[in-house]
Amino acid sequence: MVRKLAVGIVSVLVLILGGCISSPEILTPKFDDTSRIAILSAFEPEMKGLLRKTNINDTYVINGRRYHIGQLAGKEVVLCLSGVSMVNAAMTTQTVLDHFNVSRIVFSGIAGGVNPDLRIGDVIVPEQWGQYQEQLFARETEGGWDLGWYSEEFSNFGMMFPQNVSVTQKGNAADSEKELFWFQVDPGMLSVAQQAINEVQLNRCTAQRLCLETEPRIFVGGNGVSGSTFVDNAEYREWIWDTFQANAVDMESAAAAHVAFVNDVPFIAFRSLSDLAGGGSGENEVEIFFQLASDNSAELVIAFLEIWREN
Repeated sequence: MVRKLAVGIVSVLVLILGGCISSPEILTPKFDDTSRIAILSAFEPEMKGLLRKTNINDTYVINGRRYHIGQLAGKEVVLCLSGVSMVNAAMTTQTVLDHFNVSRIVFSGIAGGVNPDLRIGDVIVPEQWGQYQEQLFARETEGGWDLGWYSEEFSNFGMMFPQNVSVTQKGNAADSEKELFWFQVDPGMLSVAQQAINEVQLNRCTAQRLCLETEPRIFVGGNGVSGSTFVDNAEYREWIWDTFQANAVDMESAAAAHVAFVNDVPFIAFRSLSDLAGGGSGENEVEIFFQLASDNSAELVIAFLEIWREN
């Protein structure tokens, strides 16, 4: 009995003392010490134009993904494909931060247009990104939707009610969470993106000589949203616009922005519209214009890098 009591007292003391001792932060060894801008794209067509203009010094494979280090537009960079989807984007963004000395993160690729004033081929650079498919699927009752303890900050689409996400951040107390919906991009990077507008000529025609009706344009600012589904539905697209005033919807940017926030690393995303997320008059346009849109986004990223100067 005495022995059991003594063991119990020791166990309690260990728990108490353990709570008083600060846990050291574990740092992952880097493959490369050079400070680099990480440039990510979801799939190969989005990255092709960037890789073509990069002087690649070395390539690493981590978890089945290639990470290319070298120089692009006079800047030290590491380029990689994230894979399509929120989970892939989050995992790859954290991996590149763990294994390389990343000063900033740039995402480049395509998106579905949501703002009715925008057209295919346009490039958007939002000032904030939200994970709009973090949702409560509400219980339907005779009196309407029962949200329980969940919030109703944004309007719903049927039973689906968007919610904030809980996040930690490097440098704060361990397990100290706060709720966010919008993840801000770096204001300095956004300012340089604005300056780069006049330095780039966007493509109007595909390699097959299918041409857009109007010249593509660049829009810096506003909102973007990301979720785990490809959107090709006019009614859902209208709800996204009405609810979030989002210029575009994709499947990766907000996830990468979330990881960047947690790691306290500046972030920006460039997205060119490959389709209208179900808002077009016919079939979805992505298969026709994904390469044109990918190249337009890459062109603006390169112009951005040429202007960018580290503080």
